[in-house]
Amino acid sequence: MAVLILGLALFLGTHLFTTVRGTRAALVGRIGEGPYKGLYSLLSLAGIALIAVGFGRYRADGWIDVWYPPVWTRHLALLLVWPAFVCVVAAYIPGRIKRALKHPMLAGVKIWALAHLLANGDLGSILLFGSVLAWAVIARISAKRRRDEVRDHAGPAVEPAGWRNDALALAVGTAAWFVFARWLHPILIGVPVWPGTA
Repeated sequence: MAVLILGLALFLGTHLFTTVRGTRAALVGRIGEGPYKGLYSLLSLAGIALIAVGFGRYRADGWIDVWYPPVWTRHLALLLVWPAFVCVVAAYIPGRIKRALKHPMLAGVKIWALAHLLANGDLGSILLFGSVLAWAVIARISAKRRRDEVRDHAGPAVEPAGWRNDALALAVGTAAWFVFARWLHPILIGVPVWPGTA
């Protein structure tokens, strides 16, 4: 559990640092934009690696049940992750979805984290998905109050290109969700989530 907590602290701490705009600007001014981005990426990747290793160790020999979600929450989670995938894709394909959500990447992360919180009642999952959800909420509030830049979280700041991009985001997001849920989730995460698979 300690490795998981360390990974979360590193990954989310790095991301939360960007919300402290004055301190971030001072650091960028001191070391430069390129080195800052390199350090940010390095710390983020290290955090992801520690989260993966820590959660894997926790699942293997440190599992702690807090509550037992009913079976239907798994099906609900599977459905909720679908629009989460669409939101993430819409962050990179500007359309009306992106314009309506303003920060579709953060919306997708919030939906994904909430879905996993509903379906998992163990301590490690609550810690992992709860902290990611909390970060996404804080990041969205920070972005809403931010006045030093006009860029959305993830994706280029360009005008929406119309309904065609929304249809494309829906198609790509749906395909990615299906492939991940049907085949990749059991391979990469070790947990089958598609109905009828075990």
